[in-house]
Amino acid sequence: MTTTFLKLIAVVSMLIDHTGQFIPNTPEYLRYIGRLAIPIFAYFVGIGYRKTSNKKKYMIRLYVLSVVMAFINLIINSFYNDSGDFIRNNYFATLFLIVVCIHILEKRQVKLYVHFILWQIISFVLLVLLDWQSIVIIQQPTGITTPFYGDILGHIMIVEGGIFFVIFGVLLYLSNNKIKLTVAYCLFNLFLFAAYAKWGGRIPSYSRLWFPFADYQWMMIGALPLLLLYNGKKGIGLKYFFYFFYPIHIIILYFIGENLH
Repeated sequence: MTTTFLKLIAVVSMLIDHTGQFIPNTPEYLRYIGRLAIPIFAYFVGIGYRKTSNKKKYMIRLYVLSVVMAFINLIINSFYNDSGDFIRNNYFATLFLIVVCIHILEKRQVKLYVHFILWQIISFVLLVLLDWQSIVIIQQPTGITTPFYGDILGHIMIVEGGIFFVIFGVLLYLSNNKIKLTVAYCLFNLFLFAAYAKWGGRIPSYSRLWFPFADYQWMMIGALPLLLLYNGKKGIGLKYFFYFFYPIHIIILYFIGENLH
């Protein structure tokens, strides 16, 4: 299977997943099908980083896309939210941080590790201050502002999926053969399953940060056989289709869901 074909599978999976997320009274199994999308996109963002001729431009593009999506979410949550269900989907921000971490590991420069740690500490302090300002002065709920600031500042604990999905993306990149990929993938899924089994009902309160859909997130194991069928070929491309499809389909599904509430 080519890159394009596997990404199209991920797009269909994502569309089904977000239909279950935004459209009321849809069956839960739609979310199960959606677990295929994240691993495929995480895997190929690493492939894209490895093959691109301009890694800096690649990272900037992902960051710009994450900022655009953050503003889309902010506008919708602030002015068009009647149901009270905040939208915070922004996997661009997660992909951006995956690539940043890959870049740091590839360069193996101490100063880059230090800069990243300082960036995360400073962004956390800014996040707290900005959230306080939003609550006290602007009187915006943190459900709107925290994801927005987290995505803009690129904080690893706040982006969609949090630190664990960033680590997962890096693991996929480092797994440069099918045996390593299978082992790393299975161990990560085992971790998700064991974490939910151990902490049970305590996880959902943190799920939007670290364990989104934690009780069935392990079902993304279903994407592993697809990744193992990857033949290393690009396919027909469709790069900009994937970039534009993500925000457009979320906006459309969100407003359909709002009208049906």
